[in-house]
Amino acid sequence: MRSLHPSTVGKLFVTGFTVGPIVDSLHNQCLLKYDMLPLSIEWPSSISESSVLPPFLLEYTQQYPYLFCSSWTVPPLLGLAYVVLGALLPRLCETIHFGDESFLSPRWKVLDPRDVSNINGYDTQPAISMLRNNALLAVTTTALIIKLSEFLETHQLPTLTGEPTGVLWLLAAALTQWAILDGSIAALLAATITSIGGPLSELPFVAHGVWEYLDSSADYQPLQSLPLGNPILEWVLGKNYPELALSSITGPCYFAVAMDAIALGRWFDATKAGDVADSQERSS
Repeated sequence: MRSLHPSTVGKLFVTGFTVGPIVDSLHNQCLLKYDMLPLSIEWPSSISESSVLPPFLLEYTQQYPYLFCSSWTVPPLLGLAYVVLGALLPRLCETIHFGDESFLSPRWKVLDPRDVSNINGYDTQPAISMLRNNALLAVTTTALIIKLSEFLETHQLPTLTGEPTGVLWLLAAALTQWAILDGSIAALLAATITSIGGPLSELPFVAHGVWEYLDSSADYQPLQSLPLGNPILEWVLGKNYPELALSSITGPCYFAVAMDAIALGRWFDATKAGDVADSQERSS
């Protein structure tokens, strides 16, 4: 497993703590309501009451009165999540490639050096700049995907079968993001695990009233088929655990968040490795 430097952990935590809630807030108002330590910022009256705004924007500010909607509990949770998704989970997924280098995309063999010895005597700045641009693009596209989830949640697109297809459209967008910005099987595995485990990790918070999904979006009850009376589940989630509801559209959103955390982790890793290599070159 690749070594993990504390600076990478710290940068991922700070990014998740600060940027994470802003991106997460892009779809919160149409999905859930925070019951514990809510943190909301209303639209400025100059905007919400402006006669200059196009009608659709004015209607949007009236339907969703908050510019930012989150909870004080979210920043530390997302800080920890970015450490797991950007540092720990990718390294675990990389260890199971069984010596098959095709498991890692060839484009990252130089841009994401395995250790400092691989880059001694090598100008790391172009690689680090490319990783930085890739990370910024990953964060931007994740924000767009999360905003798309709000649109798909609030607009019924025409379908051939009559079944909702919002999750499929969002999953297609997330997979496109992976194919363009990463392309490695290791990252795909990490993001897929996150898309399944991420929503499930919310169950304790929903069960204990930190937040709750709105009736219009709560279409996923992962424990519905389990029988009542499981002592472990009752201890963790309460007696009514089969009734706990999430939103299925958050799965692809978690996939996208994992991709931008992985991209950020690569950038932070390479930055530290480049600093160490430069320091060794100066001292030699």
